Formats: sequence, C-alpha cells, structure tokens
Amino acid sequence: MKAFTLIHGQSPLILSMPHPGTHVPDDVMDQMNEAGRNLPDTDWHMRELYGFAGRFKPSIIESHFSRYVIDLNRDPSGQSLYPGQSTTELVPTTTFGGTPIWTTAPDLAEVIRRRNAYFEPYHQALRGEIERVKARHGYALVYDCHSIASAIPRLFDGELPILNLGTNNVNSCAPAIHASAERAMHESGLSCVANGRFKGGWITRHYGRPHDGVHAIQMEVAMRGYLEAESPPWRFSSEVAGRLQDALAQIINAALHAAAAQRRTVP
Repeated sequence: MKAFTLIHGQSPLILSMPHPGTHVPDDVMDQMNEAGRNLPDTDWHMRELYGFAGRFKPSIIESHFSRYVIDLNRDPSGQSLYPGQSTTELVPTTTFGGTPIWTTAPDLAEVIRRRNAYFEPYHQALRGEIERVKARHGYALVYDCHSIASAIPRLFDGELPILNLGTNNVNSCAPAIHASAERAMHESGLSCVANGRFKGGWITRHYGRPHDGVHAIQMEVAMRGYLEAESPPWRFSSEVAGRLQDALAQIINAALHAAAAQRRTVP
C-alpha cells in the first residue's frame, strides 16, 4: 500500500492532507483496541471537501495511513505543540476524547520505526514539492487541510467555530496573506476564528518561512460543516458542505492573490 499520493500541480498552491487516511498495517492493527480500530479522529473526506480546488491547479499530497499509525502533523522530536494543553502525541496513545486506543502501547523503538517508515517519506515528498513549486513560481503557499469534531470537551470548551484559521500567530505566512484569508473567512458569514485553539500544527509551523517565500496556513474545519452527522458512517453531504466549500474557495483565492502580491513586492 502506498503511504501517500502526490499530485504535482501547476500553481503556487500546495494542499497538504496529513489525516484523511484510514489504512492501518496489520501488525499495528493487532496492537489496537476496539476504540482505536474505529479511527474516530480521522479527517474524513478531505478530497471530497476540497473537490472544488481543481480550479486553482494545486499540488496535493494526501496520506493514506491513519493518524493513529503516526501523526504527520506533530513534532517528530515528541515536543508538544501546545504546552500545558491537552493534545495527542506523535504516535497517539488516546483518542482526542481521552480514550486509550492500544492494547499494547508502542514503545520508543516502535515509535522510531514508524517515524522512519511513514513520517519521513511524507515529509520528504512535501519538502521536495515545496522546493519544486518555489523554483517554478518564486514562492509557495502550503495550505494544510484538517477537520475535527465540533465538540471535544477534553480539547476545548463548547462548540468549535466552523472555520479555524491557523498561522502560528502570523509567523508562518506574510501578514498580508493572513489578513486576506481572515477577511475572506469573516465575509463568509460562517462562525470563525483566527489563531484560536488551533494555531497551526507542525506542518504549518515547520514549513512556513515567509522570509524565504514559503507561506503556510492551516484550516481546521468543524465536521458539522460538511458531514451528514458527526458519527459513523461519517457520510459526506454535498448539501451541507456547499456553503463551507464556497467559503474555503474564497479563503484560498484571497490567500493566493495576497501571496502573488507579496511576491511582486519582494526585491
């Protein structure tokens, strides 16, 4: 089984999809309990949700492995992205809700094995695509696609806004790109926040180098914005998703225009 799919696009836009995968190798599945095998924290239907994005001719990198095998959006050193707040690890030990997922918890040697087998190849490909896109266009916009349940008391209070823009407090992209994306987000009329509970994971923070022409933003969307129901079988609903897709298209379009303008102002 291929670990991921990489599609080379024709524009400065790179869509990264680290968490839609549901494949779990047999040896890893054997270590999981029933809660883990249900894969509840999957970013369901990312390719369908972003089906409109073909108009932007993006590169797309999409993982096929579950985040429970290894989380491609965590610091490979094991450092927490949100010190002092509840979160999950490089190889998660629990669901977002705090339920254990393993009958035999992976030890350090197993974490290292998975990092070498699954984490490194994805990021090697993403790094290569950023370099290719930047060489062709002079800059790149990495847009990290995520979704999450609307209510997870262990992680945040109440109901999450539908749109959650993360730019690591405007450190992972040029301020003008953040401002344009945030403005488009607010104009959508959907509930939204910028750099709230989710400020951008490791991908956004690691690859975003605005001084070097690589801009990175994360969009975390609440699942109620595009699923029939936030429960199995996690069906995508075109009717529910339409308004969210229109908003996402406007946000991406605004970010791309700002990134192009930023490029023109750089000597």
